[in-house]
Parts: sequence; C-alpha cells; structure tokens
Amino acid sequence: MRWNKISDAVIRRLPLYLRVLDELANESDTALISSQELGVKAGVGPALVRKDLAWFGEFGKQGVGYDVGFLRNELRKILNLEQELTVALVGVGSLGEALVRYHLKRYADNDSFNLRLVALFDSDPAKVGTLVEGIPVMSLEDIPRIVEEEQIKIVVVAVPADGAQDVANRFIRAGVKCILNYAPVKLTTPDTVQVASVDLSLELQRLAYYIPKHPN
Repeated sequence: MRWNKISDAVIRRLPLYLRVLDELANESDTALISSQELGVKAGVGPALVRKDLAWFGEFGKQGVGYDVGFLRNELRKILNLEQELTVALVGVGSLGEALVRYHLKRYADNDSFNLRLVALFDSDPAKVGTLVEGIPVMSLEDIPRIVEEEQIKIVVVAVPADGAQDVANRFIRAGVKCILNYAPVKLTTPDTVQVASVDLSLELQRLAYYIPKHPN
C-alpha cells in the first residue's frame, strides 16, 4: 500500500525519526519515547511528530509514548526498508568515490540502512573495468542489463550537468523509478519517477545569505 495523498515533506521526516530510534535501539535500553523527546532529537515539534505518524496509524499511547522497537519496525515497513533494496551510482569522479565510501560505511554500520550499492557506471573508458571499494565500474551501455540482473531500484547520479539528463533517461528506460541527483541541473522526468536533488552550490549560496555583514 502506498499513501498517495501524503506530502513529500512528511516522507522526508520519517527517516529522521527512524535515525533517532536506531540510535536509541543501538546505544541504550530505552523502551519508550515521547513525541516531545522524539521531536527534540529529530529537530521538529512534538505536534508535528504526532501528525506525521498519524497518517500511517496509531503507534503510541497518550501519556505513555511510543514503543521504540515497535515504532522502529513500523517505520522500516513504511519506508520499504524491511527488505534489502539495490542501488546504482553513476559518475566515479571525486564526488562519486566519496559517495561510494560513505554509502558502504552506512550500509555496514546501520542495520536499518537496507540500501545496498551493487553497481557503478561511468562514461570514461579509462574507468570502465576498474574497481572502486571492490565494486566494478561498468559502461553506460551496460545499464539495461545490470538494472535487470541486479533489480536496481534507485540510482545516484553524480555526473556533470551536461550528462545528467542522458544518464537519467537511460535508467528511466530501464525501469528505475527513483533518482538521487547530485548534478547541478533540473532533470526532466515522467510523473511516475521520483527525483530528489542535492545541489551543493545552491545550498552554499543560500547559507551565504545568513553570514553577518561587517560594517564598513
């Protein structure tokens, strides 16, 4: 079941709640957590926590709070993380290699992070056939075959802006419905494809606005 009427803003907060619950499960014997405590740790208000979770059912009891283990398992189910999902990454330059290392560490360290990086791709013939952290780099021409063989569900695009749309199109044609885009360009995709974009330069420019200005 998918909850089509739920906003993406709600979905974006669910992993924050899950991260808090993962930390509690791994680092303490805490069995219960209130919406106030969960909100503080996740950086949102308690009313928003209750409202977000209410979209998916009744998980807590008034005056008692949420059972950490139960809510953790329910969020994993809602986020499709109760089973392993396979991920591909395109572009093994400096950013791509850093993302590979980060992803593999998260997968190794967190049992709720059931997103396994299984395939790397690059358009540079000199990189095709090499290994990055033990994962072989393949040609873009191999995308349809590997998507089918590995049942790739998500692709991370870490290529220059001028190549991002072509990469996205190749994966869309191969049947991938979820794209994490690091390229500084807006991708054009069908409504059936979900895209999340991370533009480092735009975020840095946004933060620059908040730097105090020194008087002349």
